Formats: sequence, structure tokens, C-alpha cells
Amino acid sequence: MTLAKLAATVEARRDADPEASWTAKLLAQGPEKCAEKFGEEAVEAIIEAVKGDTARLTSEAADVLYHLLVMCAARGVTLADIEAELTARETQSGLEEKRSR
Repeated sequence: MTLAKLAATVEARRDADPEASWTAKLLAQGPEKCAEKFGEEAVEAIIEAVKGDTARLTSEAADVLYHLLVMCAARGVTLADIEAELTARETQSGLEEKRSR
């Protein structure tokens, strides 16, 4: 599944029944709960990265991407918005971008 397809699925589930869709349930709980869940998944990915378990890291990284998209959707930020930001940064080195903050 591509990120675009995953983002479209998240958006499509926005109005689904929270009893029938995990995504709808998360979104119904609000942006704060979505952010909390994203944080939990990010920590789990960090733990697997430190442990060196690549299979578990891969699984946790997929969870992180999913929960990132849900968290962003809860605040009205789309994958297209994120891609536009990344595109805007293409002409700037990472070091330059960090200095500009």
C-alpha cells in the first residue's frame, strides 16, 4: 500500500462508524488522542531501532506512518500538504534548513 492510498483510506474513514472502524474511532476521540497514539507508536519504533530487530522495526514504522497520517488528518493536514512542504525543501540542504529555524 502506498502512502497516498493509506492517506485516502484514512480520509474515507473519517465519517465511518467508530464502532466499525479503528480509524474512525481514533478520529472521533479528537486530535489529542490521535497525537497520543502517534507518540506511543513512535516510542515503540525507537525501541525496536535500538534493539536492532529489523522485522519489528519495519512493523512499528508502518504503525508510525499510519498514526502520523491519522494525527495529521485530525488537524486537517493532508498528505498533499506534507508533500508540498517536502518539495519546498528540495532545493535546501538539511543543514541549511535547520539553521533557518
